[in-house]
Amino acid sequence: MKIYVIGLCILIIAIIMNVIVGKLGVSTWYDFGPNFYQKGFTAIKEAGFISCLWLFVLYPLCLGVGYIIGVKIYELFI
Repeated sequence: MKIYVIGLCILIIAIIMNVIVGKLGVSTWYDFGPNFYQKGFTAIKEAGFISCLWLFVLYPLCLGVGYIIGVKIYELFI
């Protein structure tokens, strides 16, 4: 049950963040992934600094926050 609660929190955070950054015009993994498979590492240059900062630094941090929230929620019900 603990893994489920944590996974659910991470999923919810991921969905929310993808919607927000998509509205801001920043690349999400859904945009970047297929482009990377087609073009290789040149896709990183094409994505731009902000998108790369989001994808490789900020997004993992947000998912980590989702993990922490999941643990805290699970601990509330133990």
